Amino acid sequence: MNKKITLLTLGAALLAVPVLAAPGGGAKGDVDANGVLTRTEAQAHATQMFAKLDVNKDGKVDATDRAAERAERQAQMFASLDADGNDSISKAEWDKHSADRVAKRGERGDKRADAGEAREGGKRHGMRGGHHGKRGGHHGMMMGKADTNGDKAISQAEFQTAALARFDAADANKDGQVTAAERQTQRSEWRAKRGAASAAPATK
Repeated sequence: MNKKITLLTLGAALLAVPVLAAPGGGAKGDVDANGVLTRTEAQAHATQMFAKLDVNKDGKVDATDRAAERAERQAQMFASLDADGNDSISKAEWDKHSADRVAKRGERGDKRADAGEAREGGKRHGMRGGHHGKRGGHHGMMMGKADTNGDKAISQAEFQTAALARFDAADANKDGQVTAAERQTQRSEWRAKRGAASAAPATK
């Protein structure tokens, strides 16, 4: 595995630390679900996230963990396709899986249309796809900052430090908690930086 992939892998792991909004609109790690993430909650969530990312439990997150996680996902996917459990995927099983995916995609599209968001959602999806490659460089940069000893791996201490640094950056008034308004401000700033980076001319 080359150095570039290793950097992107570890950088992606860092993006899983707290402060960013959870799917339900709250903050990841907001245990009491009061809409406010405290520093203690952020630290506890970072500990849990590191344990999850450290697949082989060797006390660090590196390319080996990413490979193990990918293999586990592939095994789960195979099991979901192999409906009869005979360790092979028939054409009928594959066709059913494809039909189910199309149906689910259609349901999501209908829900967006009902909410009047179909068109806007498509634009957002396209923007994410367009920035995917560029975000890899951002991941690598974050990894470089967290990997303080330069060993191409992130220890639990380094992961915690990075998580709390992100928390402190979002905690604008330094009161030890991050509100929904502060999370929104941070997201807006990140979007602005990504926009500026994508607009900047490429350098050789």
